[in-house]
Formats: sequence, C-alpha cells, structure tokens
Amino acid sequence: MLLFQKRFHAGLRDGSVTLTFRRWRKPHVKPGGRYRVHPIGVVEVSEARQVRLSEIPERDARAAGFEGVAEMRAWLDAPPKVRGAPLPARAPLAPDETVWRVALRHAGEDDRVPIALERKLSDADVEDTARRLRRLDARGPWTRETLALIARRPRVAASRLASELGRETLPFKVDVRKLKRLGLTMSFEVGYALSPRGKAFLRRAARGRR
Repeated sequence: MLLFQKRFHAGLRDGSVTLTFRRWRKPHVKPGGRYRVHPIGVVEVSEARQVRLSEIPERDARAAGFEGVAEMRAWLDAPPKVRGAPLPARAPLAPDETVWRVALRHAGEDDRVPIALERKLSDADVEDTARRLRRLDARGPWTRETLALIARRPRVAASRLASELGRETLPFKVDVRKLKRLGLTMSFEVGYALSPRGKAFLRRAARGRR
C-alpha cells in the first residue's frame, strides 16, 4: 500500500498528479510495482530515485500536486499523521538533503490486487476459474465473450461495450464486476482491461482448446 492524503486523490485519478516525493531512508516501492491507494484503487510506479531537494524544479512540484516547490517543501517538513493524529515534529530538510522522487500513474480501481496481479496460474487455478465461469454462464453464456471484448477494447466506455454485445449498460456493468471479483478484470475511470491474471487465464484456456 502507498499512502496519499485525500487532497491528492483527484489528481491521481485524472492524471494531473504523476509524481510524489517522500522522506524515506530506503525505497518503499520499486519500478513496475503496483500499490493500493485507498480508496481510489491502484497506482503503478515507473521510477523511484533519489534527488537533491534543492534541484527539484517547479514543474516537478506541480506534477506532485503542489502549487510550487515552497508548498511541497512545507508538506515534506510537516509531521506525518497516523489516523488523523500528528506525530512529533521532525527537523526541516536542508537544501542539500535528498528525497525519493517517485513517478507513477493511476492504474485502475481494482480491489483485489493480489489475485488480479498473478501472472502464473497452476492447472488447478485454471480449472477453478473455468468452473466459476461455467457457473456464471448457467443461465446463458456471456463470460468468455465479455472477456474477449474487454481484451480487444480496453478502456472503452461500458455503454459502448454493452452496445456492441446488444446489452443494456447497467446489467453489463454488474456482470463485469463479477469477473472483477474473480480477479480477471480491472476497472478504470473509463472502461475496463484484463488483469494480468485474466490475460494468463485466457492464454491457458486458448491453448487448452487447440
């Protein structure tokens, strides 16, 4: 999990916040890692490196959600809070000290991160998922068609996807949430995408049909 104050949530979601700066002694994230940010979903880190405080440009401070470097430095020097209660004050950073510069992006609103990020599935995982999909298909097949459509049309509005399948939008969205609970899809501000687990399952399933 990566903690952000509520003030940054909107910017993370709309893409205006693409950086964060942290007073870590060692990195708490790694490039390529995906981390929960409650309650907005998941962020994906593309870079984490140390920079000297005095060398941070104004544009980077704005990309981190601040008006400029002065506001960002005040935020870094403020004591952190735990459940709303501030911890003891800490010494202000000197200009020649370093902080961690983390580049990131919002990567969906998946609430089942551990299972959704699994890329290697055992035979038992594949069979269990297939069994669960057959159960969802009991009143008429829809799961494979929906997964295939999301694979072809990532981040396309749900209303457009539903229309392509000749379905109403609300029931379609309800069904996609069922796939999400299995860790097969991820939700975004607009549309959906297959999760790593979803992609791995479809690859294994396709091989099994050959």
